[in-house]
Amino acid sequence: VTPHGMMSVVPFNVMGSEENVYDKDARWWSTPYEYHNKFFTGFAHGALSGVGCPEMGSLLTMATTGPLMVDYREYGTSYRDEKASPGYYSVFLDKYGVLAEVTATARTSVERYTFPGGEGHILLNLGEGLTNESGAMVRRVSATEIEGTKLLGTFCYNAQKVFPVYFVLRVSKTPSAGGYWKKQRKMTGVEAEWTPDNGRYKLYMEYGRELSGDDVGYWFSFDGLAAGEQVEVRMGISYVSTENARKNLDAEQAADAPFDAIREQARKGWNEALGRIRVEGGTEEQQRVFYTALYHALLHPNLVSDVNGEYPLMERSGETGVTDGERYTVFSLWDTCRNLHQLLTLVYPDRQREMLRSMTGMYEEWGWLPKWELYGRETFTMEGDPAIPVIVDSWMKGLRDFDVAKAYEAMRKSATTPGAQNRMRPDLDPYIEKGYIPLGFYAKDLAGDTSVSHALEYYMADAALSLLADSLGQGDDARLFRARSLGYKRYYSPESGTLRPLHPDGTFLSPFDPKAGENFTAAPGFHEGSAWNYTFYVPHDVEGLAKLMGGRRKFIDKLQMVFDEGLYDPANEPDIAYAYLFSRFRGEEWRTQRETRRLLERYFTTAPDG
Repeated sequence: VTPHGMMSVVPFNVMGSEENVYDKDARWWSTPYEYHNKFFTGFAHGALSGVGCPEMGSLLTMATTGPLMVDYREYGTSYRDEKASPGYYSVFLDKYGVLAEVTATARTSVERYTFPGGEGHILLNLGEGLTNESGAMVRRVSATEIEGTKLLGTFCYNAQKVFPVYFVLRVSKTPSAGGYWKKQRKMTGVEAEWTPDNGRYKLYMEYGRELSGDDVGYWFSFDGLAAGEQVEVRMGISYVSTENARKNLDAEQAADAPFDAIREQARKGWNEALGRIRVEGGTEEQQRVFYTALYHALLHPNLVSDVNGEYPLMERSGETGVTDGERYTVFSLWDTCRNLHQLLTLVYPDRQREMLRSMTGMYEEWGWLPKWELYGRETFTMEGDPAIPVIVDSWMKGLRDFDVAKAYEAMRKSATTPGAQNRMRPDLDPYIEKGYIPLGFYAKDLAGDTSVSHALEYYMADAALSLLADSLGQGDDARLFRARSLGYKRYYSPESGTLRPLHPDGTFLSPFDPKAGENFTAAPGFHEGSAWNYTFYVPHDVEGLAKLMGGRRKFIDKLQMVFDEGLYDPANEPDIAYAYLFSRFRGEEWRTQRETRRLLERYFTTAPDG
């Protein structure tokens, strides 16, 4: 992958196998690769990084030798000698003696397979992947080129949020044979006697038109390969059309462009991006941890526009827009509104500017800013109105080359539209009427209620909106939204010393355990966390929260207790900035230094889970 690239090529090793510790179909699993697994079934093209729901991770390519096999349970292999660096990955496939190497451009990939000699095969499996959506089509264009599409979507229980990825794939050597395969349905009775492939994979040896289905693929076979002979596979993708996938491939890779030249281009791109920040001091391991984290921060949002500027319009399936800049996607804003876009604004303002324009463009196309957008589909994953703090932060930091009037119009719409018509804040009515969201409004089952989490996100968004309103001379709006942002005080319970869910009549939930919700267990009022993970989540009014708790000293002591007693969760977003709250009080900055150092040493390492 390249910085913010549309294309990513990722080793895929999470299919079911006795050799694997983790199986994507046996448990909730959202990544195409797991370090402890040992069963490799190919490379996925187009993957998501760091998400909590399985999606994408499809278009699986694989190199094999010997007899042709198209069932992953048969052709999967153990592997060794993994090597990875920005823009490059290689691995040795034990069963076949094949060295596999991959690199990428912004919208395309190239793979180089070094064979041991004899008979070899390149497979494209369209039936497997992380996505829960099914359906694909593949068509033979020539002996060395195929094209097609794969359906993706259903991210985080969103069954209708489906979208296609289009591809063009080329091999560098004319194959001795090639063809399609498809998994046949299981038939019973007399009809089962009509085919020898009942319930099995059927190889189409004499069929040359397009093929579609849920579990389909294509193979290229090469006879008489010399020892050490290399075959390259090049792929371009698009979320608009196969024509654009071909344009992307032709524009970003010359037909004879050497693998090593493309790899070097990717390396230089990463070197420039990572080199925007230079650090001094620390150990070599600490610097490696830092730049690895920065690398991860530069994966999403990623490009969705093609080389001709075309991209899928937001929530207008089948319609295409054109940009003279760059259109971005994967706005997982609940995850990124707290620190990622602030980093991009400061260090990569050119990219952040295009992201701001992408977000306002989405508003123009479907009437709302994004919440958790994925390739032109709004998944409504998690809560809040997270585009607001992202856009306002950029504006307040001086990044203003976007349509702020349109952005303000969009923000005000989501902050004022009645709940029944509000796609961003469906529970806005009680939030405005009462100043909080009561238990039972969002979910009748209190164990699944996340009302406090919803309200806290709205308070933060409204505080940000008040800043923008003031900057734009909208004084009445500034005062209105600032007042709303202070509604968090209704949730504070002196008895528990935390924020606490409220009933519609204004009484606190009882009995109440502020530790309930730890380790992603369900707890009334809170989403993926406990009251301790959310109580200090009032970034816009830290001093006001301290006063509510009884003053600066009690605030500091309580926040310190969260760290000392293991109530802090570094694995999720709401309390991610807790350590920095100490610095809001003169003389307590040392606590921020100490706690961040402790967190870095404990959780951020060069180990696979670091």
